[in-house]
Parts: sequence; structure tokens; C-alpha cells
Amino acid sequence: VPVSPRGPVHPRSPLPSLPAPQPRAPQSSSSLSMAGRGRTGCGGPAAAVKRCRGGGAGKEEEEEDVGSPASVGTWGIGMAARGERWVPCWCSDVPAVPRVSSAGMNAAVRAVTRMGIYVGAKVFLIYEGYEGLVEGGDNIKQATWLSVSNIIQLGGTVIGSARCKAFTTRQGRLRAARNLVEHGITNLCVIGGDGSLTGADIFRAEWAGLLDELLRDGLISEEVAKANGRLNVVGLVGSIDNDFCGTDMTIGTDSALHRIMEVIDAITTTAQSHQRTFVLEVMGRHCGYLALVSGLASGADWLFIPESPPEDGWEDLMCERLGETRSRGSRLNIIIIAEGAIDRNGKPISSNYVKDVRAAGWEQKVGEGLCHHPRGASDSLQSSKMGMEAVMALLEATPDTPACVVSLSGNQSVRLPLMECVQVTKDVQKAMDEKRFDEAIQLRGRSFENNWNIYKLLAHQKPAQEKSPFSLAILNVGAPAAGMNAAVRSAVRISICRGHTVYAVSDGFEGLAKGQIREVGWHDVAGWLGRGGSMLGTKRTLPKTCMEKIVENVRKFNIQALLVIGGFEAYEGVLQLVEARGQYEELCIIMCVIPATISNNVPGTDFSLGSDTAVNAAMESCDRIKQSASGTKRRVFIVETMGGYCGYLSTVTGIAVGADAAYVYEDPFTIHDLKANVEHLTDKMKTDIQRGLVLRNEKCHEHYTTEFLYNLYSSEGKGIFDCRINVLGHLQQGGAPTPFDRNYGTKLGVKAVLWMSEKLQEAYRKGRVFANSADSACVIGLRKKVVAFSPVTELKKVTDFEHRLPQEQWWLNLRLMLKMLANYQISLTEYISGKMEHVTRRTLSIEKGF
Repeated sequence: VPVSPRGPVHPRSPLPSLPAPQPRAPQSSSSLSMAGRGRTGCGGPAAAVKRCRGGGAGKEEEEEDVGSPASVGTWGIGMAARGERWVPCWCSDVPAVPRVSSAGMNAAVRAVTRMGIYVGAKVFLIYEGYEGLVEGGDNIKQATWLSVSNIIQLGGTVIGSARCKAFTTRQGRLRAARNLVEHGITNLCVIGGDGSLTGADIFRAEWAGLLDELLRDGLISEEVAKANGRLNVVGLVGSIDNDFCGTDMTIGTDSALHRIMEVIDAITTTAQSHQRTFVLEVMGRHCGYLALVSGLASGADWLFIPESPPEDGWEDLMCERLGETRSRGSRLNIIIIAEGAIDRNGKPISSNYVKDVRAAGWEQKVGEGLCHHPRGASDSLQSSKMGMEAVMALLEATPDTPACVVSLSGNQSVRLPLMECVQVTKDVQKAMDEKRFDEAIQLRGRSFENNWNIYKLLAHQKPAQEKSPFSLAILNVGAPAAGMNAAVRSAVRISICRGHTVYAVSDGFEGLAKGQIREVGWHDVAGWLGRGGSMLGTKRTLPKTCMEKIVENVRKFNIQALLVIGGFEAYEGVLQLVEARGQYEELCIIMCVIPATISNNVPGTDFSLGSDTAVNAAMESCDRIKQSASGTKRRVFIVETMGGYCGYLSTVTGIAVGADAAYVYEDPFTIHDLKANVEHLTDKMKTDIQRGLVLRNEKCHEHYTTEFLYNLYSSEGKGIFDCRINVLGHLQQGGAPTPFDRNYGTKLGVKAVLWMSEKLQEAYRKGRVFANSADSACVIGLRKKVVAFSPVTELKKVTDFEHRLPQEQWWLNLRLMLKMLANYQISLTEYISGKMEHVTRRTLSIEKGF
């Protein structure tokens, strides 16, 4: 991105005429050597000396006269409202960081490094955190495109992490400032917890004073001090505890939840066999997020979190509750405790004490091993998105821009003032110290509060205050998807809490037509949370083939509300029922669709149940495929994913595994694009990285099939690399649901029934339900930042029924990141930067879905 004296010039703007070169600090020539190169050097485009006519990849390029190489180095690449050269660096876990590294850090390191190089910057990696920053020397190394190759699948952090007492002192920060100035670094990207990021903000605030002191001591020249007069800081939060307020989920949290759920799933069979109670301790000294979400996703019988200590006398109540579940036929009990759990008086509650209280129990402790588990797909994806946004935040920084934290809110990148987040995080701890526990939960955010309330609602059966006159039927439709059972379980239990009569329908609409309907109770859905597939059974049959029989059974069982959990067939089926209301009055009932499909192709939602599990399954398979070639040089794998015409699986999996290309129906490609991809892989094979990975959505092109791609790549790459085909197939539909799908399904089930209960009350007149308005049949889904209900009749207008797709899909914006991280020449004009959002009690009270 060329730079004018007034600030960065975006590719969509005309190029300015640059002033004559000015003297620069030492090392300007070294910074220049990388900035001026194209893909043959560090892997980034020569953005400073070329621009594409029309702004698109592959368009004709015209040369710009930007002066001699020295002038490029002078005015730099990237930042600087004053024309300084942009030299970002990366610091990992620093003082007061979590005691372990987080999975997903390497994905963030990779994204920041490659995005920085891509825009023409000189990038440094700082090893061993702030300790490396203070010590300098070999701890500060210039990065190339290949420096971060093949690290995205690794846990921990390849650049190391260390505590540093020296950085907590001004003298230590003075040494750090000198080391940065020596390398011309004026932009810092820091990953860590609130202590690490607070340290970075202090460092930024003191920067001018530190340079003055270095100047007085004769350690730097006045020219150097002037050239490095401002330090920009952006932070990424790396903490498996998810204890940083203002962010939806920190780097490493998803992987930690995967590890916890693996342990719970493994011990469940043992506990059932031997009728045991297991006490699991999970990490979270000051935040109960891991314990809360794992408890919600596993259906734990009892939960201890620091934000909500149990009432006095909890020991007797806990034993009584566990005894009740055993008396109803349960063969196991699971108790989850956060390591920072306390009682109402602030006294720690240990797992050993809980075990002793429950004398018949066992203890299983999940501690330091949490963070060493290979990352979840969400960590790789969100780390890559946040890393890319961090670079853009540094590019767009001005002298008035505060230090910020890059985060995701829903599926949107946002920037949050660093110290606002830190202050709210401290307020939570202060509230707990002062025993204002209700306030502490509210300060954690609305999602945390809702998780806690839903857990308490579903953990133990509570008799309804009065019997409801309403009856509700639940069915699964379409292909099986992980998370369906979690949604059914929560819907059944919340309906019982509301006093409704609940019917379970086997085999979808076909079962509804055949009368395969039975009433279910609270304990009929016990143990369903961690089960894959569909416990109710599911088929693709649509209502139009058996409409009269469906109507007959709706009348026979007096069904007044229908909850349909499934994919595109579920949405299409409910739409058919709504359109038949004019003919059948029995169909004037409340209907709701919970999208559940690995393809993520249902209109009205950004995420469907099962898609996260499918992406994780595909990611793990691709990781194994790549590993299989570790001893075989020059090999390209072509992997076919499911998804119908929807390319979500291919695109997101491609980002998570660092694929070289991902072909999808929504992003049309030609033989010229295929030729460019082959040439790109041929160039790649000339480097130290001699493996390639290409993903193909199963219906991305009528003629360019997986076999065609294999033959093309094999022929064009003959003598340079060989090819292999892998078709993942139904592997993506199987397996236990991920923590996201379990939690997401649970929350959607609860919210759907609460919405249906409200609509039933509105439509109940003279002893019957009559609902024929558009908003009486909706799809529930997560849209950007909130859970929303969209009428199926409105969604019909924005649906491509031929290809079973929404006409607009948010994830297409991710393809820009996929191509950039794979080192393709593209334009960034379509990149949408995150906006600065403030963190207040009001913003924390907004419901943001998961």
C-alpha cells in the first residue's frame, strides 16, 4: 500500500506523487531490500512499485514511477501518517500472561506475518516474549513468507513465551525501546492476556519519554528519535480461560473446550459401566467460562465457577441432587469445578474436597494438558481473521488512535480500546472480591449470563408451576448433523419446564405422516448431548408428498407447534406447510426451523448446527493427509469436501489448514485460473516447502471434476510434483459434536421454545391456536451478532432453490483471506476493516449468540 505524507493510500485511490527522498535512519536500505521485492523474495507483492489497472488479481499492471529504491525505503511501505516505514513485530505471551500458551497462536503469527509482508512491510518476529524484546540480539529476527510455513496446525507458539520481570521496570522498557529503535520498529502486535496487553499500553504511553532518555544518554541520534517518534500497538488476546472482557472468545479457548469434551466423553463410558461419580477440575483461576460451557455442553450434574459460588450448605444439597438422579436410573454423575472456585466466604473449593463430600466418587483432573491439545478449527479461523485485522489496524493507526484489541463479535472483526477491556476485566475481579457475584456475572457479558441461566434451567428437572394447554412436536429432517440431539434435548426439557406436552416424531415428515409420534419426558433425552447423528431418526421426505396424512396426525394429536430441526429440506418443508395453510386450517400453527446441516446452506442464519463439527473433521483429515507427506517431497493433494453447491466447508477448512486453493461454486473459476494455480504450486515446489493442498467442493463445477483436476495437475506438474486424490465424503457427517455445536444447539433449542411459547400465547383464542401470520413460521439463526427469527416466507425471496443456497452468503468475504494467505496476487479493495467499538456495561448486556 503506497503511502503519502498524509497517510496510507488504499488501492482504490489514485496514487500520489511522492516527495523527494529524505534522509533516513540507519537500516533503511535493509528494510528496502524486502519491501521492493515481489513474490520471489519474501512472498508479498511489490505493492510499492506496481499497481493493478482495475485493482483485480491478474489484471494488466502498470508501472509507477516512485523514484529510486531509496525513496521506497524512505517513505516506506504501509503506515505512517508521517510517511514512516511500517515494520511490525510480533510478541507472544509476556508478563502476567496465562501460565500456558494457547492453541491458535501460530495461526495468528502466520496471518500477521504474511499480511504484513503482503502489504510490503518488513516483519520481525520477537522470540520469548518481552524477555526477547528486552534482551534483543538473536531474539529479534526478520521474518520471510516461508518463516511461518507449516505452523498453522501446531499447538503452543513457535516463537516462544516467557515471563519477564525486567519489562515491569522502566529500565527494562528502556532497553526494549532501544532494541526496537535499532531495528526501526514502530508498530507492535502483542498476543497475551490482560497483563501482557497492559504492559504493551504502558510501553506505548512511555515511548516518547523513553526515546528522550535514549537521546540524552547518546544512545540514539536526534534523527533516529524523530524517525521513530510514535509506537502503535495492537493486541490479540491469547488465553484459554476466555477471561478478557469485551471479546466473544479468546485464542485457545475453543481448543481447550475440545480437550475437555474429549475427556468427558471418554470417562462417561467408564462412569456408566461402574456407576461412578467423576469430579473434573478444569482451568480458570478467575473465570469460570471453561467450566460453564463444558458443563452446559456435557449436561454436568453440578458446577462450580468463581463468579457464582454455591449457597452455604451446598454439600448436602449436592448429595441430595445426585442421589435423585441415581434413583431415576442414571448410572453416572459428573461434577465440573473451575480451579478458582470459591464459596460465599471466599474460601477455595478444591476438587479433593468435593470428592470427599461425595464419598463414593472418583476424581479426574484436567489441568495443564488442556492447552497442548491440537487446535480446534475455530481457533485457526478466528486467529487468522484477527491477525489480518491487526495488520489493517496498524496500517490505519493515527497519532490519536488508542491501543486496541482485535476481536470477533459474531462473525465480524471489531477493534476494542485496550484499556477499556482491561478495566472491565478488573471490575469483574473487584466485584468477586467484594462478593457482588450477580454483578460479576453481568460484567462477563450477556452470553456468559445466558449460559449460566440455561445451565441452571436444564441441569435438574423442576416441576412446572401449572400445566400448559399447548402441545409441541419435535422432528429431525434431512441428513444427520452433529448438534441435532443437543437441540432436541434442550427443546424437550425447556418445554417440560413450561408445562407443555412434548411429542417426538421419528423419521422426519415421513414419520409425522405415518403417525410415528410418542410423548417424551425429561429423562428420555438424558445422555443425548454428546451423541452424533440423529437419535430421533431423520429422512429427506418433503410434506408435499404426504400432506393429507400429516394434517390428519396434526389434528389427531392436537399438535399446536412444530419444531423442525434440519437442513435445507427442513426449511423447504416448513415453507410448504405454510403455503398449504389456505387449504388446511390444521396447519395454522406455530412453526420454527433450527438449521442443522454440515453444508451451512440454510437461509436466515450465518451458522448451521453441524457445520463446525464438519469443518473440524475435515481439518483433522487434511492435517493427517499433510503429515503423511512429511517424508515425501513435491506432492500435491486434491481433497474433495461435501456441501452440495455451498462452498462454506471448503473455504473455512482451507483457511484452517492453510490450503493453496479452494474451488467453490459461488466463486466461479476458469481454465485460466486453474493454469495460474498450477503455476503457483510449481513456484512453491521450488522453495523449502514442497507440499501442496487443494480443496474442491463436490459441486463447484459441472465439468472440472475432482478427477479432471487430478489429471490436470498431474500432467502440468509432471517432473515437478505428483498428485493424490482424497474424497472425505460422509466422514464429515459423523463423530461427536464439537463444543460449539453442543452449546449452540442447546441455546437454539431453548430460544426456539421460548419464542414458540410466546407465539402460542398470542395465537391462543377460545381454547384453540390459530396462527396464519408470516411471523408465525420462522427460521431461528445467528445473524452477525444476534440470534434472530426470520419468517420463511420472507426468506423465500432471497433463496436460490435450484442450487439450495441463500442468494447472499457472508463467508464469501473470507475467500480474500484464503487467497492472500496462500500468496496469490489479489486486490484488497474489497476488504472490510473492523470498526472501533467501546466496551461498556451497555454493550456487554447485548446478546451475541454463542
